[in-house]
Amino acid sequence: MGKLIDGDDGLPAEEVGVWAKEKHDYLCRYIDISRAVRTQWIGQGKAGATYIDPFCGPGRCRVRDTGEWIDGGVVAAWKKSRDGGAPFTQVFIGDLDVQRRESAANRLRQLGAPVVEIDGAAVQSVRQIVGRLNPYGLHFAFLDPFNLEALDFDIINSLSALRRIDMLVHVNQMDLQRNLISNATAEESAFDTFAPGWRDKVDIVRGQNEIRQRVFQYWRDQVANLGVWPSAEMKLITGSKNQPLYWLLLAAKHDLAHKFWATASNVEGQGKLDF
Repeated sequence: MGKLIDGDDGLPAEEVGVWAKEKHDYLCRYIDISRAVRTQWIGQGKAGATYIDPFCGPGRCRVRDTGEWIDGGVVAAWKKSRDGGAPFTQVFIGDLDVQRRESAANRLRQLGAPVVEIDGAAVQSVRQIVGRLNPYGLHFAFLDPFNLEALDFDIINSLSALRRIDMLVHVNQMDLQRNLISNATAEESAFDTFAPGWRDKVDIVRGQNEIRQRVFQYWRDQVANLGVWPSAEMKLITGSKNQPLYWLLLAAKHDLAHKFWATASNVEGQGKLDF
């Protein structure tokens, strides 16, 4: 989590790599493709269609290499849902950094979004959010943490209790690559938060590539065991020097959501776990 800067709209913002534009593009493509389904939950007497972002950031970013100003993920997502004629009925946001969350909330309110701020770390805020949702509604969560450890498995566990939930998840591949030995050998590490129980299933007396793949596959299996199956299609986001940064994948309970993601991600040859 970097230092906040002054935004072009007078509110705090943050600097990001150029790859953030690609990430937000895939997010918005999914929201746009799924708009027809979302309309079925919108309107008087309907259960509602909600957007959930427990790592919302300030909602405005400057691309580090170019100086270009872009919307943060939650602001871009709201605009896309609104402009597509199927606006989310509630937008739940959280961020451990209060200034970031309040900045995002201010930007969303200026755009007419029905935003609800939830205080606290992601694990606690998601539990609160789930408790406030209509159990018969349609729910979408964007899980975009700043590192692997922040993607606590309890977040996905809590969201999986919802009857209709799609999750677009950012899995930090750089964290799976760097510090592998310390994560694998320490008594407690980011791996334990990300994929609790992995030590019983992954033999660390193997090559580093195989350990990474097995930890990631174990995580996918545990997510699937919750009834929210991770997509076979995964989008690998790379940096300016083509270095792998993170995977984007969808976890959902219904086949239609996976079909939407396959179209939104337009993946071909990206599903291989190539570390």
